[in-house]
Amino acid sequence: MPELPEVEVVRRGLEKHLVGLHFTEVEVLDSRPLRRHVGGPASFVDQLVGRQVQAAVRRGKFLWLVLDDGAALTAHLGMSGQLLVHSGLEAEHFNHRHLRVRLRLEGSTVLHHVDQRMFGGLAVVDMVPTSDGFPGGCGSQLNAIPVTDTHVARDVLDPYLDKAQVIGRLQASSRAIKTQLLDQGVISGIGNIYADEALWAARIAGARPGSSLSKAKLKLLLQSTGEVMQRALAQGGTSFDALYVNTEGEAGYFARSLEVYGREGQPCSRCGRLLRKEVIGGRSHVRCPNCQRNKQG
Repeated sequence: MPELPEVEVVRRGLEKHLVGLHFTEVEVLDSRPLRRHVGGPASFVDQLVGRQVQAAVRRGKFLWLVLDDGAALTAHLGMSGQLLVHSGLEAEHFNHRHLRVRLRLEGSTVLHHVDQRMFGGLAVVDMVPTSDGFPGGCGSQLNAIPVTDTHVARDVLDPYLDKAQVIGRLQASSRAIKTQLLDQGVISGIGNIYADEALWAARIAGARPGSSLSKAKLKLLLQSTGEVMQRALAQGGTSFDALYVNTEGEAGYFARSLEVYGREGQPCSRCGRLLRKEVIGGRSHVRCPNCQRNKQG
């Protein structure tokens, strides 16, 4: 599933190509990705045609387009969702067996929603004020968020994240620190890939309870998470297959720079010990048994 860097890459592409344009036609080829939209396909089309895209916004892994009537077009990429932007002849000739929704905008711009497994989807929803009064997410100064996403915490790259509050929540819990990192209600945008990478960078074993970590160690963990994600962004995110691509259909290259994720049995680049894979709360975790010890200290 795409994590913060991958979704941010997509957001930037949507911002570049769609902001300022109006939807002129919406063609629903498969209604299943619209299962979260109240009213069905006809309502979805009716609420989009004629609307202008004012901003492309992201909070954590969650993405939406702000519309000029105060609503939002939310897009959850799920496991395999793609938002591809084409124009001109390329748009007219685009064909994909997993194409679900075609959204035409002014000029010759077309947004194609492609999804193989369809765990994600699209929906037009109302927006509500943010609980803290700050902007809803990256890409807009509007202090509003889709009503369906109010449960999503701020992410580590959000300038309005209250890091002291997050550290307090992490330290107050006896849950494994990796489990807490994956909790989108505590801090959003982090999945298996970047949790493992950040924990390795901070020299913390994912199984350690948050309550066993000092405030200084947790501050380092948040810092390491942000740094890892910034490096991933610079390389277009992490692609292991053709399912994650940006709006131009290009893959990211951060997989070449991963230190631990997917590298169990290989030597740690820091100390040379073989990396070990374990399971925490039903999720896999790869760590260095030397650099990331399962004991306090």
